Amino acid sequence: MAAARPESRVAAPPAGEICRLSAGELAHRIRERQLSVREVLTAFLDRIETVNPQVNAIVSVRERADILRDADEADARLRSRAETGPLFGLPIAIKDLAPTKGIRTTFGSPIFADFVPDEDELFVTRIRKAGAVVIGKTNTPEFGLGSNTYNPVFGATRNALDPALAAGGSSGGAAVALALDMLPLADGSDFGGSLRNPAAYNNVFGFRPSQGLVPSVLGFDAFHAQMGVEGPMARTVRDLALLLDVQAGYHPGAPLSYEAPGSFLAGLDEPATAGRIAWAGDFGGALPLENGILPLCEDALARFSAAGFANEPAMPDFDAEALWQAFIVLRQASGGCALKALHDNPAHHGKLKPEAVWEAEGAARLTGPQIHAASVTRTAWHRALLKLFERFDLLVLPTAQVFPFPVETHWPSEVAGHAMDSYHRWMQVSAFATMGGCPALNVPVGFDARGRPMGMQLIGRPRGDLAVLRAGAAYEAALSRAIGAETCTAASPVR
Repeated sequence: MAAARPESRVAAPPAGEICRLSAGELAHRIRERQLSVREVLTAFLDRIETVNPQVNAIVSVRERADILRDADEADARLRSRAETGPLFGLPIAIKDLAPTKGIRTTFGSPIFADFVPDEDELFVTRIRKAGAVVIGKTNTPEFGLGSNTYNPVFGATRNALDPALAAGGSSGGAAVALALDMLPLADGSDFGGSLRNPAAYNNVFGFRPSQGLVPSVLGFDAFHAQMGVEGPMARTVRDLALLLDVQAGYHPGAPLSYEAPGSFLAGLDEPATAGRIAWAGDFGGALPLENGILPLCEDALARFSAAGFANEPAMPDFDAEALWQAFIVLRQASGGCALKALHDNPAHHGKLKPEAVWEAEGAARLTGPQIHAASVTRTAWHRALLKLFERFDLLVLPTAQVFPFPVETHWPSEVAGHAMDSYHRWMQVSAFATMGGCPALNVPVGFDARGRPMGMQLIGRPRGDLAVLRAGAAYEAALSRAIGAETCTAASPVR
């Protein structure tokens, strides 16, 4: 129940300070009537108007008058002591791959440039019910393909730390909006690293939940298309858990979904004090990595040691190339088949980017035995991970194989002297968690000599989401201690 103490309200902090508050603190101050929803939304809208033109992270923003009308209605609910949800009064912009009722949803494609859905995706419904105010969308690559956020509808999103560089993707708009304090929380989706890579490229946290934890109900396929998941992105691990609590939980329209084991936010009150990390590095040389990535991750592991987590080089005994080829087959058998329907429509000729055409044409060539063989390989990988997790609590690898690159580069054609044979081969490191159905958290690890950020992914047991978040919170605390009294930048994950 909202507290009704108008006489106890304190003076609001400056707008910039409001935007730097954590989502959890903002929600608390709104409930305690220390901040009005109008004050909070006005501060964030002002921030968006000032910063977004330089980076193009948030798109399809609703009219300010309509947003502030929602804010006034929310403040009236507080005055009437009506029930409020955990995200009450917080602004959020939904990734432009998820349908949003009454708000343009383009998927980054000219085919859907004017599409306005008449219903929300399930997790959007849950976010609205929790009290958040949807102010618009966050930019994404066309159909979420590739880890550089650009499309012919809205253009490119630029990196939060250096606008000459790519933001990552496909949740690039979400990561940049968070890093530059245009949003306190963001949603995203992840098939091949789309919640993890942009988080690494913009120095924030991105969490890929276990397969089935966050349900989706509007896709055509409720059973096979399970490798892509929805999840949260935030500036702190506690804020990740705050949003995940809202997104997660069984829904009958998603038959492979399941109930959350409890509150992830409350679960973080019990800190992780020890654990064993399997450090996979470059997976025995199977992953070409740009120089400088491994040392940053190894330095981060040393900070983890201070939090009680021992680490040693270890990885499953598995053929990384066979796993990657199975990933390609299963990706084309789900997303590629969906794109094939657009590719085969003469009305859409010339409107799909080359990466979408590659996926659609690959899907057309697939055979039943190929798909079956890929699924068998995936099952073997899952079992290899379970064996590893008998000895270790986490499998840790870099989040990306290259640092952020120039925004004009569609995708890296070469990494460490190795030619890349597809638009996503340079993100092969992301497939390990995806193919295992495992939770994976990007944590920031620092910057190279050119100031480019990087992260590493903490991969946990299937359905071990809380354990991964606890480990991430322990790392975050160790990172905060390491930074000490240093001034945090606007894009720092330590608030």
